[in-house]
Amino acid sequence: MIVIVGAGPVGLWLAAELRLGGAEVTVLEDREEPDPHSKALTVHPRTLELLACRGIVERFLDEGRRIPDGHFGGLDDRMDFGVLDTPFPFTLALPQARTEALLEEHARAAGARILRGHRVTGLTQDASAVTVEIAGRPPVRATHVVGCDGTRSVVRGAAGIAFPGTEATTWGWLGDVVLDAPPPGPVSISGPAGGLMVVPLPGGVHRIVGGDPDGAGPDRPGALTLDELRAKVVAISGGDYGLRDPRWLSRFGNATRQAERYRSGRVLLAGDAAHMHFPTGGVGLNAGVQDAANLGWKLAAVVRGEAPDALLDTYHDERHPVGAELLASTRAQTALMTGHSPEGQALRALLSGLIADLPELSRTLAERLSALSVAYPAAEGGHRLAGTRAPDLRLGDTGLFTLLRTGRHVLLDLAGGTAPAEGVTHHRGPLSAPHADWAGVAAALIRPDGHVAWAGDDPDADPRAAVAGRWG
Repeated sequence: MIVIVGAGPVGLWLAAELRLGGAEVTVLEDREEPDPHSKALTVHPRTLELLACRGIVERFLDEGRRIPDGHFGGLDDRMDFGVLDTPFPFTLALPQARTEALLEEHARAAGARILRGHRVTGLTQDASAVTVEIAGRPPVRATHVVGCDGTRSVVRGAAGIAFPGTEATTWGWLGDVVLDAPPPGPVSISGPAGGLMVVPLPGGVHRIVGGDPDGAGPDRPGALTLDELRAKVVAISGGDYGLRDPRWLSRFGNATRQAERYRSGRVLLAGDAAHMHFPTGGVGLNAGVQDAANLGWKLAAVVRGEAPDALLDTYHDERHPVGAELLASTRAQTALMTGHSPEGQALRALLSGLIADLPELSRTLAERLSALSVAYPAAEGGHRLAGTRAPDLRLGDTGLFTLLRTGRHVLLDLAGGTAPAEGVTHHRGPLSAPHADWAGVAAALIRPDGHVAWAGDDPDADPRAAVAGRWG
């Protein structure tokens, strides 16, 4: 049995992925009830693609609000997501509380065991298993433990994994409130007095989130009050939108850290337990779900006995650099969002103009923010597509994302000359719609997480060798 600590979006997605791979999994969560507050509001295109690869994306699309563009550091000129090569050229505005609820339904339907009111206090591991200590309950033995328990991860600490980085130097604030005079649509303001965004939430509530020069410094301010929030909003926007009846008031800092390693023996980390940062661009939840997508199929294959233990090392090798790039991006965006000085405002105006004037820059930033550009290291001399994310290629009357719903590797025999291979989903036949990046490709092996494991251009080559070495 695998134990996941933490029933947030990352832990729940990982639980469902492990069950799809045939592993027994139990999720231990400290809270008796799901958190009603939504730290995250944004589901990015790559995460929507992963949901589509498991056949559940429509549930999220039905509830969320599609936003056709995105911002980098709150700049005025926004990136057009409509140019992205994806069936989901938008961000989806959906409160985290609903995202968690939908993912919990998915995990339970897959057969995951979710136990609330189980506070993990520590763990020890030996050569064959991990012993998980639970407050007031007998310990549990697991083949592996994955810490999805947030920035203050008990799992990370008990495993002795360092969490280096920088302390907070600035503090933002947010309020989920009722507005008697709401703006007609989302608002983004930046100036010498600070910056803020106003976005509608379900249930007649709006989120006001922002920062101002008073937030600079290493010391965390006291609890945010409604009067303080009102004063900040008036100072930045000139009015208070008739804000009242707070549902949630909070502060957050820009402390930035990354786990030194994502694996220590039989203990692994994902999501906020592996990386923490200022919530710029709404990327945190998405990066964590993508961690889980990378880890889930690998860990399930190791537990099944099909893959060598060394496959788990590739989780760190592939996702740690992605996390480092994420932290660099959020730091850069934090500098833009907290640039209240005249120099900072000039930098914002310059970069905003470049995004508007240079479509290629806008597209590059959008691909990075959405995680569509993530590519994992490929073997030296490998195919140009190896390690890249595979798009939803058109294959007869279906698409690649549909074929990936089995959770197995997919062998695309585009030249049509190979007999079916065991252990994978096999598609034989050419692309039914051309794709520029895939021109000339005769065969490809796609990993369960949608990245290219192997590709070849020779129509006479037998791709079954790549299938046999898919755990390599």
